[in-house]
Amino acid sequence: MPRAIWNGRVLAEGEKYEVVEGNVYFPPESLRSEFFRESNHTTTCSWKGEARYLTASVDGEEAVNVAWYYPDPKGAAENIRDYVAFYPRVTVER
Repeated sequence: MPRAIWNGRVLAEGEKYEVVEGNVYFPPESLRSEFFRESNHTTTCSWKGEARYLTASVDGEEAVNVAWYYPDPKGAAENIRDYVAFYPRVTVER
């Protein structure tokens, strides 16, 4: 079962996931919401659309903008709507 680990804590875990461009995208219900807060940061992908970011906080340490998701993806990326992926600072095990 895939899981995302940072600072000794499991941030996300679940059997359901998608892989896009080598990134594991976790559905929102698999995230441990107590570790996350929304960021104002956004980026745009030409084929996926606008990404929103999350900052993780574990035991007083922050990983700013370490995760992203697409709340309103373009058609080709509909399968990852609201799914969350992580930058390499977070270890994703499959």
